[in-house]
Amino acid sequence: MCDQIADAILDEYLKGDANSRVAVEVLASLGIIVIAGEVTSRAKVDTQKIAEEVIEQIGYKEKYGILTSIHSQSPDIARGVTQQKPEQIGAGDQGLMYGYATEETKEMMPLPIVLAHALTYRLAKVRKNKIIPYLLPDGKAQVTVEYQNEKPTRVSNILVSAQHQESISQSRICRDVEKFVIRNVIPKKFFDSKTKILINPTGRFVLGGPTADTGLTGRKIIVDTYGGIGSHGGGAFSGKDPSKVDRSASYAARWAAKNIVSAGLAKKVEVRLAYAIGVAEPLSVDVNSFGTSVMPDEKLRIIVAKVFDFRPGMIIKNLNLRNPIYRSTASYGHFGRSEFPWEKTNKIKELKKEI
Repeated sequence: MCDQIADAILDEYLKGDANSRVAVEVLASLGIIVIAGEVTSRAKVDTQKIAEEVIEQIGYKEKYGILTSIHSQSPDIARGVTQQKPEQIGAGDQGLMYGYATEETKEMMPLPIVLAHALTYRLAKVRKNKIIPYLLPDGKAQVTVEYQNEKPTRVSNILVSAQHQESISQSRICRDVEKFVIRNVIPKKFFDSKTKILINPTGRFVLGGPTADTGLTGRKIIVDTYGGIGSHGGGAFSGKDPSKVDRSASYAARWAAKNIVSAGLAKKVEVRLAYAIGVAEPLSVDVNSFGTSVMPDEKLRIIVAKVFDFRPGMIIKNLNLRNPIYRSTASYGHFGRSEFPWEKTNKIKELKKEI
């Protein structure tokens, strides 16, 4: 919810001014929403109204007091990223960013996170379409997959927690969620007699959202990415405009990784980028194929660095990251979804040509 509010605010600023600098954090707790951050933009945005709309669209009925503290971006940061030419724009922060891809699913994502996102998407769908009419907005899922010889062979555990109306029995919830959500999503080939299904394991999930738990932007960054497979530099995405390499360079690294696997150069790969604040050229570009590449990783790294321009301004330009597309990233993961530009496999020919 906090990520959606932050990215909805970002989108609104980008609609009014494509060059907006936005770094917004959101905190939600019982009866209160706090919106804070730095924004430099020609656009005028009613952040309170946006927060109220997002909360309503998600499905929460509670009323919240909304506190806002937004000021301009630090001039010390701005001087490094305020350039006229895209190739000169410096990184909005320092740090490490990672991108990952694997051939094990059509999305080129790890199977556990693909299944977990599919479960939560289906959980929202059966609620909104009244297939399971007593469900409430809060919900989450977790899937444990067993591998043999690095290939997924079975699902050993499926966990779904779904907020519900107080009057509904646990037995009915378990029956309906298994039938309309789990069996609808998880392919039959991954089930066997030992697969464990856990639904609301405490036996009750009536209180949800900020009424039950405090939330903050960026707290689910592993869910946003690869589900714990591969590495992560620690920088969250939501609420940040693309001059922040926490976001844009992570997208670019995924773009590169997916193209490498799509080109048949590796079965799985991780691309790592490192940046210094205010500096356009990345400090390092590294590639780890986990021993699955058709060539040494160092040679693959040289090819990737030549084909992909990882300067922040060029990432923004090549992936059209000034468009207001970000609220839709804040649910069901930032990767493995064909609607996003960093999922395009449009560099295969260039990679093969370099070989």
